[in-house]
Formats: sequence, structure tokens, C-alpha cells
Amino acid sequence: MKIKILCLLLTMATYGFGQTDTDIYLFDFIHGDSIIVIDNPINISNNKGYDNQPSFLNDGSGVLYSSTRNEQTDIALYDIKNNVNVWLTETEASEYSPIQTPDKKYFTAIRLEEDGNQLLWKYKFNGKKQEVLIENLPVGYHVWISKKMLASFVIGDPSSLEVSNLKYKIKYPIDKNIGRSILKIPNTELLSIISLEHEDPEIYSIDPITSEKVYLADPLEDAQDLAWTPDGTMIMGKDDKLYKLKPGVDKTWVEFASLSAYGLNGITRIAISPFGNKLAVVVNETTE
Repeated sequence: MKIKILCLLLTMATYGFGQTDTDIYLFDFIHGDSIIVIDNPINISNNKGYDNQPSFLNDGSGVLYSSTRNEQTDIALYDIKNNVNVWLTETEASEYSPIQTPDKKYFTAIRLEEDGNQLLWKYKFNGKKQEVLIENLPVGYHVWISKKMLASFVIGDPSSLEVSNLKYKIKYPIDKNIGRSILKIPNTELLSIISLEHEDPEIYSIDPITSEKVYLADPLEDAQDLAWTPDGTMIMGKDDKLYKLKPGVDKTWVEFASLSAYGLNGITRIAISPFGNKLAVVVNETTE
């Protein structure tokens, strides 16, 4: 019972209950050798309430995200080419943080039951099949490493980073006291995390097999989320501004865009398409 209550409280804090309503905007993302330009914003959620946790399909054709419907949160898919949204889940529970599986046949999401039970589930896109992926593991966030391996932010005090090998049905911890941003670093076998082990947060790469960590940079102050471009540049957002830092090249975060011209503010989560041509940004919902 104690674990269930802890899961519920941490999920409420993590997923935005009682916080500002949010929208997801999709931008064209033009990344040159020395300049980054964003343009053509589209409100892809266009929905009253909480819209969050965008992630691109593996081929870049759409964006999965969590969205408020009927006083709970379901998973939706935005089709970029056709500019349409489709609901993918309709359960008595709420779903969060959807990610397409590497085999492209399914998507996984965090499912929060009314009793506070919180597990990682796997869903068919047609809604005909859904099942618990990892039993007895209170997952807050996750990222796929390969077709049979994923890493999870496991809720606890402190939180931990745990790798699950689905082929051999084993799981093991590789770090603790981390933030919610867990990502695969492009063109590597490494993950990026924001470590909360020290007085100030720090961004590290971590090997999911050996647990070896390498310091990359300090994150922006009070920012919790980042994204990676295909060439290995980190992107973070704060207030109405976007910043970039390429480890080994940039010494500090460099501002490259402001959303103030579009009347947008309160940047939190961000995602970049697999081919680096689109940027999804979560911002405070605007009142028109």
C-alpha cells in the first residue's frame, strides 16, 4: 500500500496534476553548421487541458503524446502529413509518456490506475491488444535502447535508473537519484541522464551495460528536459527561449530562438524528430 501511495503522489507531481494547462507545438527545425532556425509553428494538440510528453514515431511521420479527455489522460497520435489527430487509448486508467517500440509494431506508455498502481504497458496501434510489459516495477519514464532492452526511471526514494533485458527476463540498476529526462544519444549505445546526486544537477552519458558515466555539461538552471539532434547537439528550453550545446564544441548554452514572437512561453518538454527536421515543444496553454 505504501508503494502505491508513493507512486500516486510522485506521478501527480511529475505528470502535472494541478499545474498549468499545456499545449504541444510542432516547428520546422533547420539545423545548419553554425545556425539553428525554427519556423511554421502548429498547435498539434489544440485541446483544453493537459497535453504533454511528445515523442516522434521512428520514421518521423507522427507525434505520440498524452492528452486530457473526459477528465483523464489518454494517448493520441498526430499525423504530420495529414494534419490530423487520432486517439489510441480509451481505458479507465490514465496513460502517459508514449514511445514507439523499435520494431514499430507497438507503443509503450505509463499506465496509472485509479488505485495508484503504475506500470509500463504495451499497446497495439489499433487498440486491439494491450498488456503489462514489466510486472511489479513502478516506472515513471522510460526509453528504448534496442528491440529487447529498455531503461526506466523507477519511482522510489531516491529514484533509480534500471535496465530491463526482455529477452533474458533480467533487470538491473545502473544509477540512482536521476531526473526525468532519459534519452538515447544518437549514433551511440549510450544514454543521457540528468544526475541529481550532487548539489547542482549535471548531465551525463551512461553505458547501459557497464554503468560507466561521463560528464557532459550542466543543464540550464531550473530546466528538467532536453533533446538531441542527430549530430549530437543537446537542446533545452526555458521560459520562452531555446538553447543549444554540443558537448566538446560549445562551452556554454547558446540561445538560438525565442518563442515570444509566437506568443508562447513556459517551455518544458521538447522532442526532435529522428531526421532532425521537426521540433515538438510543450508550452503553457495560451488564452485566446
